[in-house]
Amino acid sequence: MRVDSEKLKKLCMAKDLTLNQLLKEAGVSRNAYYSLARKDTVLPKSVLAIADHLGVKPSAFLEESPEGDGWRILLEELEWISARNQDADRDNIRHTLVLLREPPIERLRRALTRGRKLDLHGPRS
Repeated sequence: MRVDSEKLKKLCMAKDLTLNQLLKEAGVSRNAYYSLARKDTVLPKSVLAIADHLGVKPSAFLEESPEGDGWRILLEELEWISARNQDADRDNIRHTLVLLREPPIERLRRALTRGRKLDLHGPRS
C-alpha cells in the first residue's frame, strides 16, 4: 500500500482543504508526508514479508483499526486547544493529550525508567 498523492489531493478538494491545511490540521509535518509519498509502500517490511510468504496481498489480513476514531477525537481536541492557545506548540499539546490517555501508573513507571537512564550527575560519592 502506498500513498496516492492525486487521490489525497482530490479528497482534500472535496473537503475544501489544501494539502498544506490538511497536514497542519492532522499534525503531520510536510517532511513526513513527502517521505511517505516517495515510498513504494508505507507498510512495514514485516507485514510485506508475511504477505509474500503467504502469497497474498497485505490487505488480505489487514483491517481498519477501531483506534482510528480515538485519533480523530484526539485531533479534534488538539484543534480546540490550539485555537484557544495559539502561542502553544501543537506537538506539545498532542504529546500531552496522548500521555493523558495512558494510565497514570504507566506514565510514572516510564518517567522513572527514563530518569534512571538519564543520571546526568553520575554516581554520588
